[in-house]
Amino acid sequence: MESLISKTIRSSIRVHESLFDVAGDIGKAADIMVDCLMDGKKVIFAGNGGSAADSQHLAAEFVNRFKLERMPMAGLALTTDTSVITSIGNDYSFDDIFSKQIRALGQEGDVFLAISTSGNSKNIINALVVARDKGIKVIGLTGKGGGKMKGMVDTLIEVPSDETARIQEAHILIGHILCEIVEKRMADANKV
Repeated sequence: MESLISKTIRSSIRVHESLFDVAGDIGKAADIMVDCLMDGKKVIFAGNGGSAADSQHLAAEFVNRFKLERMPMAGLALTTDTSVITSIGNDYSFDDIFSKQIRALGQEGDVFLAISTSGNSKNIINALVVARDKGIKVIGLTGKGGGKMKGMVDTLIEVPSDETARIQEAHILIGHILCEIVEKRMADANKV
């Protein structure tokens, strides 16, 4: 068991170290989010499974706080309203659970942070199409290769791994980095 523990920790460390290679993309994503919030718009988060949990986590960091005592920043997770999600899934399709919410709640100038370890989640891809049509900037957070999301986003943060657990661990680190950058820049501008 100890060798499995050590092997897993080493694997996670390697993936985290590889994030130095995407630091520029993380910075671009932070710039997009700050510009959005400075314009009085919101950041929308969505993903499936563990990525749904990450969406909720990051939206909570925006609305409540990350490290600084400050006013709330506008963040919305599309993964939390079970009545909306289940009604769309029942009446239409699970593939539409995010796109219909983006159509209803998204506004031009908002930002959509789409999280998919494979980059191929159909409901995320459908939401990207609607977001683009509405003039919503899109940041993709994905794994190695980027999947179908790769050509559909303004900025892609691609974790260079194809192991879901390692990708998800890196995603929450990236999410925390984005929260810290955005929160600090908004506070420095006296916007929160």
